[in-house]
Amino acid sequence: MHIRCFVIFFFMLFPGFLFAQRVKITGIVSDPSGLPVELASVQERGTINGTFTDEKGKYSLQVSTKDSLTLVFSCLGYNTTQVNLPVPEKDAVLNVRMRMETYDLEGVVVTANAFQANTMEKINTKQMRLSVDATGGSIESRIITAGIGVSSTNELSSQYSVRGGNYNENIVYVNGIEVYRPLLIRNAQQEGMSFINPDLAESVRFSSGGFDARYGDKMSSVLDVIYKTPEKLEGGVMGSMLGGNIYLGSVAGKFSQITGFRYKRGTTLLKTLDTKGDYNPLVMDVQTYMNYSFTPKVSLSFMGNYSDNVYDFNPSTRETSFGTMDAPRKFMVYYDGKERDRFRTLFGAAILKYAISEHANISLQLSALQSREEETYDIAGEYWISNVLEQGEENIGTGLFHQHARDFLNAEVFNASIVGDLGIEQHAVHWSLGVQKELIKDRNNEWELRDSAGYSLPFDEKILTMYSNLLSMNRIESNRYSGHIQDTYKFRIKEGMLYLTAGIRGSYWDYNKEFVFSPRVSVGFIPSKYSNITLRFATGLYYQTPFYKELRVIETNEDNNSVVVLNKNIKSQRSIHFVLGGDYGFKFDNRIFKFTAEMYYKKLDNLIPYTVDNVKVWYYGANTSNGYATGIDTKLFGQFVQGTDSWIGLSLMQAKQYIDGVKVSMPTDQLYNFTFFFTEMYKRFQANVRIIWAAGLPFSVPGYKYKAGLTAPPYRRVDFGISYCLLGENDMDSRNPIGNYFRNIWIGGDIFNLFDIKNVSSYSWFTDVNGYRNAVPDRLTGRQINVKLIVEF
Repeated sequence: MHIRCFVIFFFMLFPGFLFAQRVKITGIVSDPSGLPVELASVQERGTINGTFTDEKGKYSLQVSTKDSLTLVFSCLGYNTTQVNLPVPEKDAVLNVRMRMETYDLEGVVVTANAFQANTMEKINTKQMRLSVDATGGSIESRIITAGIGVSSTNELSSQYSVRGGNYNENIVYVNGIEVYRPLLIRNAQQEGMSFINPDLAESVRFSSGGFDARYGDKMSSVLDVIYKTPEKLEGGVMGSMLGGNIYLGSVAGKFSQITGFRYKRGTTLLKTLDTKGDYNPLVMDVQTYMNYSFTPKVSLSFMGNYSDNVYDFNPSTRETSFGTMDAPRKFMVYYDGKERDRFRTLFGAAILKYAISEHANISLQLSALQSREEETYDIAGEYWISNVLEQGEENIGTGLFHQHARDFLNAEVFNASIVGDLGIEQHAVHWSLGVQKELIKDRNNEWELRDSAGYSLPFDEKILTMYSNLLSMNRIESNRYSGHIQDTYKFRIKEGMLYLTAGIRGSYWDYNKEFVFSPRVSVGFIPSKYSNITLRFATGLYYQTPFYKELRVIETNEDNNSVVVLNKNIKSQRSIHFVLGGDYGFKFDNRIFKFTAEMYYKKLDNLIPYTVDNVKVWYYGANTSNGYATGIDTKLFGQFVQGTDSWIGLSLMQAKQYIDGVKVSMPTDQLYNFTFFFTEMYKRFQANVRIIWAAGLPFSVPGYKYKAGLTAPPYRRVDFGISYCLLGENDMDSRNPIGNYFRNIWIGGDIFNLFDIKNVSSYSWFTDVNGYRNAVPDRLTGRQINVKLIVEF
């Protein structure tokens, strides 16, 4: 009895002998600029006790009370940081800023790419202004080389395809709001600029497949961009032969704003096309992002955009050589007429956010889009097709054509959503509910007349027939309802750290009365013994709900005219993703590298067949096919030259579909895609090379859909750029009073298409005297020099 009382009394006085007292240490791990560091390891030295930071850089770690302890913070691309501290008697906050493992060369900071526990990869957009880019500088251009599984075969366009999908299968978010591109765009020359202003972007994340349920109803990829919230006065100006842009960010008490203006011409680049004439494109865009904090818990942000894209073109002549070495041919055209297109977009979004607690917040998102699109042209031409012989040219076809279009489209999209985040222990829950109203009015009148040897084509002795025509007058008003919930659960086991994200997404469209349900799950694993390795797997259902293009069905009426009707029985296309991949980080010769590889298989159902003409996707308006896309994507990031970031990628893919029981290639079936981006610094000079070598895409004879099985030549392009730092951040001691106002000043030059390889974007078809249809290639731009000046303050 006495012994029992003694034992009870002993443990009452000294409970630590039985249960070690534990406290919680929390904090945020950030880089030198204050941005959160994701997937940083936080380890109690000498133990297996540890955790990883989340996407906001936050961590939470339970530790035992001791006289003192050492926390070790490590992450690829950063110097390991150790913090010695006495353990407090109660919970404590410890924020850490990690120093990047970098080289600072005349104001250019070089960093490594971080690991990713899911399929969303962070895209490094630093020093994008110095990179060679024929589009004039765009986030999408960086995605094409830095993203995994991404392909583009048109340097005039910011559009891209991902793992066998077309341009319309990629969803883009800016500050959590989905953004759209014009619907009538037919050629890349008309496109102008993408919505995203790279000067305003703070973070860019991209997924080529297997993305979370929080991202909407597209089948291929998601691009998630967050704009800056300035903490001090900043700005920059850039001007080149392609155009210019300026941005300014400022802070005044509880209010902050960043505004950018962009201007693009691109006339010099368009003049290298085969078709000569008076090109007069003019694109202007102004964009702003404002924030106001009413209280520490309540804030209001606004994002606005107005863009005006005018494309005027008066063609004069065209000369295109085609055929083979044994049978060379030439296509010559003399034009009369003009084209005028205009695309105007007005967009606004407001987000009211309330932080319920440190781990929970809710926001109301309202957005509205108005798009006014016009495409008008009347172009007549007289053409000759000739055999090129040693003794001269032999005319084998001649004719006239007249192309006419009066196309108008008005679109209005209104969206209201409630979005929430909730953190519970090791869980991060994200959810949303939303409704969207769409109103689209479409009026098209297109026709083409062809005359060969005095006969209209196709020939009919009784009536004058058109080579092609299209009439459309449609109006659609509909509502969409959507919602999702997902949970990311992080936990540590003896073997390492596991990230599990599972979610469901549902949406309903009242136009076709269809409800779709999309479960999605992904798993990420970082081994304890090999923290430089990350493994991941993702799968789920991804539906492409029809918007407007997919609804259009071309029918022939009693007057033999082609008219567009809308298919109310259309269903969502479906893709089942299976993605397995990982990252491996290593050092070689004291330089940081990361190798990324992903294998994927996409089972495609309820497909709506389509063809691609330049950058326009023509759907056939019915769910009549199914197919698959499978392949492997690899990418090596690192310092190929010490102190600079470069990357090289290789993708292999097969994308097939079954139409009427016949297996055919999809229009985006691309056997291989090789990309290379190389940067080198020498004193004040920075040079970069951008290389794309991709397999040619399938195409077919008009009227045969995909049965012809023809393949375009490979897309090969090399761009080279070099810049010189006139004034850098390291010149502070030697600056004069005027120079103190500037952070960096660069002057540079680019050579687009260094080897003057004119790639093919599409084909025009003309018939010769023997009745053969000739595929005349519509070639892209040639070699062009660009000069640019960049000023940052």
